[in-house]
Amino acid sequence: MKKLLVSMLLLVCTLAVHAQFEKNKWFVNTSVTGLGLSYSGQEKTHFGFDANGGAFMADNIALLVSLGGDYGKHINNTTHVGVGGRYYFDKVGIFLGLGLKYKHFGDIPTKDNDLAAGFEVGYAFFLSRTATIEPAVYYDQSFLHHKDYSKVGFKVGFGFYF
Repeated sequence: MKKLLVSMLLLVCTLAVHAQFEKNKWFVNTSVTGLGLSYSGQEKTHFGFDANGGAFMADNIALLVSLGGDYGKHINNTTHVGVGGRYYFDKVGIFLGLGLKYKHFGDIPTKDNDLAAGFEVGYAFFLSRTATIEPAVYYDQSFLHHKDYSKVGFKVGFGFYF
């Protein structure tokens, strides 16, 4: 009897997660990055944020736009805008993301701009039918100065699916 109840509960949870990744659904995600959990040649401790919004163009495939920044005492303050996409593995919440970001560095004498390609792997853990916590590991590859501006890190996002 216990095995049957557990199996039915898992089936219901699986179907609820799948319903959020269907075509024509929308989502909004805000993330906190950094806080000493990322590394690059230029940065030490910093605070970063990302705001993403997007829509599912097909089942499990979302297109998104992003806006964000990194700010801290010992880093070049950076703002960025970007576009990207995510693929959600059916019924489990694991996602892979790819994107491009245009970054503006505001504190250095030349005020450089950069284009970066990003990759992320994460998990959408559903708190309710529409709200998630989304931890992810990310890597941003800088095209301007690989050594100083490329970054690997961890972020925690809060998502809302409509």
